[in-house]
Amino acid sequence: MSTSPASSAPTPAAPTPASLSPSRASDFMQCPLLYRFRVIDKLPEKPSEAATRGTLVHAVLERLFDAPAVERTAPRAKALIPGQWDRLLKSRPELGELFAQDGESGSGERLARWLAQAEELVERWFSLEDPTRLEPAEREMFVETELESGLRLRGVIDRVDVAPTGEVRIVDYKTGKAPRPEYAEGALFQMTFYALVVWRLKRVLPRRLQLVYLGSGEVVTYDPVEADLKRVERKLLALWDAIREATETGDWRPRPTKLCGWCDHQAFCPEFGGTPPVYPLSVRPPDPAPETA
Repeated sequence: MSTSPASSAPTPAAPTPASLSPSRASDFMQCPLLYRFRVIDKLPEKPSEAATRGTLVHAVLERLFDAPAVERTAPRAKALIPGQWDRLLKSRPELGELFAQDGESGSGERLARWLAQAEELVERWFSLEDPTRLEPAEREMFVETELESGLRLRGVIDRVDVAPTGEVRIVDYKTGKAPRPEYAEGALFQMTFYALVVWRLKRVLPRRLQLVYLGSGEVVTYDPVEADLKRVERKLLALWDAIREATETGDWRPRPTKLCGWCDHQAFCPEFGGTPPVYPLSVRPPDPAPETA
């Protein structure tokens, strides 16, 4: 007589990521396990003052261009900050916790200092660019394209300028300081990623990539050529192959660096004695053969 074990419920497969953005590509290059925590496990992360300030400043600089050119002044830009902060709070109420303290004592002063820092960043922008002479073709532009390999690339570009001659400039605002030359590769990777998407999508090679560092008051530019974009495309394809392999095998190895000290997921990371969540393999092992008696 033969018997068979009770059938178990099917194990849900880990979803295969459908696209790649500059942020997620950078996550995987920094630490494959961080990519898994963010994309597959979707572990929550605490908002940070620096990142939230960056979001606020980006919103202000985007909205400023709604005004006629002659009205794009520093006082007007700074006056936009309270309203944009209120809008951000309405869409993400949890951000209010950034400035909540025991008994609310001092929380108002802390928020005021934080808003003042945002004002400084916005005002510094006027020493780097003249918005009265700019008419962006696009702001906060969502772009997406599919390569011949089937890989979809997507992202949001802060600003796209188009000259009367048709030349395209991609601009990205950074609220931090410009990195030292030996650490500039990460920011340049993001910009060449965007340039690749625009090139494949619009069949136009961007003439200039421009990073505006509001934290240190510097503007860094780079003029890409086709070879640069083909190189980043090959890099992304290799990266995508590695991501798909990790998704199928569940082998997401941590890559310890100095950045680990800023990671919200130390409690789940083996490097800190933690255990990651149970990972559902995409490929389930075969069911055991029936037992016979």
